[in-house]
Amino acid sequence: MSLRNIRLQEERKQWRKDHPFGFFAKPVKGADGSLDLTVWKAGIPGKAGTIWEGGIYPIRLDFPAEYPSKPPKVKFPPGFYHPNIYPSGTVCLSILNEDQDWKPAITLKQILLGVQELLNTPNPDSPAQEPAWKAFSKDPALYEKKVLDQVKKYPHTV
Repeated sequence: MSLRNIRLQEERKQWRKDHPFGFFAKPVKGADGSLDLTVWKAGIPGKAGTIWEGGIYPIRLDFPAEYPSKPPKVKFPPGFYHPNIYPSGTVCLSILNEDQDWKPAITLKQILLGVQELLNTPNPDSPAQEPAWKAFSKDPALYEKKVLDQVKKYPHTV
């Protein structure tokens, strides 16, 4: 068994034992019904008391063959509105960049909490999509309206 799969089995075990309230993360099922540990679907709730509250935002994590030496690719649906999310949905976050702050010890839980933190505290120095970055920087009312529209698109249903 590969190092990646051993690590991902351990991550899954840890996640099932202890994960932050409101989050979900699970490997996808292959056509034959078996779990594919290299691709996960997850949901990140908007933090209480922020404009993101009330939504649960879908992401996909793809773990490369070199994981945990290399970080997973983390993507929202294409077109997700946020200054640090590329139009393709790819998340621009230093802990997910092997040339910046990625370390093999970073866990699934830390990744998802990091992405949740990024939602409400965008990094204006690392813009990934111009419309959201411009609104965040220059037109906070428009930015808030667009985020609130997105909350409605991804309601937190229990």
